[in-house]
Amino acid sequence: MQNSKVVVLTVLAAALSVTACNTVKGAGTDIKKTGDAIEDTAEKAKPK
Repeated sequence: MQNSKVVVLTVLAAALSVTACNTVKGAGTDIKKTGDAIEDTAEKAKPK
């Protein structure tokens, strides 16, 4: 009984870790896109 609890907790922790990695990767992509948009706007606003 003790071993099955350990296995269930290990699988649950692994599943949460994989989900967290995808979330962080998605957030990084969103931040990069926001930075690119700000950079483009700044370039357009430069005096010619």
